[in-house]
Amino acid sequence: MEKLKYFAGGQYLESKTNNYTEVYNPSTGEVTAMVPCCTAEEVEGIIKIAKNAYKSWSKVPIVKRVQVLYKLRQLIEEHMAELTYLVAQEHGKVWEEAMGDVLKAKEGTELACSAPSLILGDAMMDTSTGFDTSLYRESIGVFAGIVPFNFPAMIPMGWMAPMCIAAGNTIILKVSSSTPRTALRFAELYKEAGLPDGVLNIITCSRREAELFLTHPDINGISFVGTTAVGKHIYSIAAEHGKRVQALCEAKNHALVLSDAPIDRSAAGIINSAFGCAGERCMALPVVVVEESIADALVAKLVELSTQLKIGPAYDKSSDLGPVINLQHKDNILNWIQKGIDEGAKLVLDGRSIKVDNYENGFYLAPSIFDYVTEDMSIGTSEIFGPVLCIKRVKNFEEGLAIMNNNPFANGSVIFTQNGYYAREFATRTHGGMVGVNVGIPVPIGVFPFSGHKNSFFGDLHCLGKDGIRFFTECKCVTTRWFNEDEMKNTKVSTWDGTI
Repeated sequence: MEKLKYFAGGQYLESKTNNYTEVYNPSTGEVTAMVPCCTAEEVEGIIKIAKNAYKSWSKVPIVKRVQVLYKLRQLIEEHMAELTYLVAQEHGKVWEEAMGDVLKAKEGTELACSAPSLILGDAMMDTSTGFDTSLYRESIGVFAGIVPFNFPAMIPMGWMAPMCIAAGNTIILKVSSSTPRTALRFAELYKEAGLPDGVLNIITCSRREAELFLTHPDINGISFVGTTAVGKHIYSIAAEHGKRVQALCEAKNHALVLSDAPIDRSAAGIINSAFGCAGERCMALPVVVVEESIADALVAKLVELSTQLKIGPAYDKSSDLGPVINLQHKDNILNWIQKGIDEGAKLVLDGRSIKVDNYENGFYLAPSIFDYVTEDMSIGTSEIFGPVLCIKRVKNFEEGLAIMNNNPFANGSVIFTQNGYYAREFATRTHGGMVGVNVGIPVPIGVFPFSGHKNSFFGDLHCLGKDGIRFFTECKCVTTRWFNEDEMKNTKVSTWDGTI
């Protein structure tokens, strides 16, 4: 059985730990490798490596730093099939979804290639008579990225590493022990693209060792994606220790379907949004709030379309829905389905008993749909992170919007309608940070921020967009005054010299 290594200082290193975690192929249920739970000493060592690399990397002109990313973009395209297979094999996303994961990493890289224009400062002459002021954006130091399992390419290699590196920082990625291979392969491509050793480092460890990042004096910032409980913890501890933090957390995204919405097209969008990536994404659409007058017709269409999805191994290009990440997570989803039954929701489509020929040990679940879910049922308010869809019936727009805004999470919020008035009202009044009008997954392209709200985000600056460059840099204002001959003779200077 292959024992994976961690990546530090431009090379793979074998951990001294005796604690290894199994890495599965979710499509087959087979163990494919063992990944180390690196020691606290190894975490300390990797921080030192990143700190040392920062000293020289931060002094490289930004136009030269982004040349590495231009080359990386080319390498991603050249290795697209290989990287797509890696994501599909270790995560379980079907081929098109896995390729999208890699394409999103490429998108983040392309955004970072434009860092020279994004990092531009501001300047003004004669801010006071004879005084000029310039604002610069500078790198900060060493960042830690704490990464979940569900997007092994997009999150570490699209959201975190490219902009962090382009801005002149160094980064340590603590990647998921369930999906480590993709990030480790990207590290090789970064090295091939010419990135100096120590600028990008990758480690796997437990939460105990990762706690060091939150308090270590040589870590300047934390970018986190994961559960709300952990995100709150990271935000509170790391911020208390003077670090900047962006913590992207859980969601329970809702869609409101009004009576004028085209049922067939709306249902197709809901199916894609609810069951894509097996529901294992924070922008999934696990709840539909629908007006009573069309609820029966919509539910019938959702059941019909769900049963047409082909369940199969991720790397089979004919598969529409792949497995979930591991047996433990599958069992957790099964427990949620049973809880929904116990709470009184009506299970109109039961995906628990799916069997895939020749892949009987894979971690498969077919779509499950609950109807008549009410606000007192936890299945409709807590994140399940699986292929489970809940239907809430309402009388009208106002009741539906009130239910959605009562949600403690606020990543995405969607409305299906052909009515411009209600679409505008919804966009204005919804709490969701990313809003879709007839768009089931309203994630904008990378030039805009991934802007979750409420318990879906903790911090001040989101990832991507202009927020991304601001998170990975800090501003410095320089005010300059040059004396003429008369001014050189002055012996008295105003208390407010140059500031008024």
